[in-house]
Amino acid sequence: MTEALVQSKTGVTLLGGGDFAYEDLEMALDLAPLLVAADGGADGALAAGRMPDAVIGDFDSISAEARAAIPAERQHRVPEQNSTDFGKCLRLVQAPFLIGLGFAGLRLDHTLSVMTALATHPHQRCLILGPEDVIFLCPPHLSLLLEPGTRLSLFPMGPATGRSTGLRWPIDGLDFAPAGRIGTSNEATGPLELQIEGPMLVLLPRAWLRPALEALLATG
Repeated sequence: MTEALVQSKTGVTLLGGGDFAYEDLEMALDLAPLLVAADGGADGALAAGRMPDAVIGDFDSISAEARAAIPAERQHRVPEQNSTDFGKCLRLVQAPFLIGLGFAGLRLDHTLSVMTALATHPHQRCLILGPEDVIFLCPPHLSLLLEPGTRLSLFPMGPATGRSTGLRWPIDGLDFAPAGRIGTSNEATGPLELQIEGPMLVLLPRAWLRPALEALLATG
């Protein structure tokens, strides 16, 4: 197993190079106070008045000004090109959970690579906070106290099946696949229980960030 470059006993906020609201960064840091920038996310951190605790990436997008401003011991250049900067962070950060900003609403290929990385690092409890949604990889069992009418989408990142209670359209007995059945725009009828086999992303309105985080942490 690759040794972690960053180890934290608290949650970690991961900041990517995409757009993000400064108030979202402050909200994430309240929950996950250690700030790790993925390459060019370092420029965004400095622009928001925050010095990153670490920068991880291949350093093809961080500016020379940011590199000069950030202490050298906080900069971790990982030159290999077989993974994205976000994937490098998931692989090289060890923490109870991660909250990612600046990773949704990017170029479509970048966004898809982020979703893929979530599925290929199931050991990480990582939630991506976007302009409209919070996105995370569903654990084998998830309990979440949703309000009736809450939008919930399930998107498979490979073959997946499951069982549910608390969904308007139950998923029991269904076979999901990226090029087959997907679960866009389902709706909660109340408290949610999901049992999932296979890689499945959960998408909820962003207001559910904190309850989703609490549900993930309760999975042990």
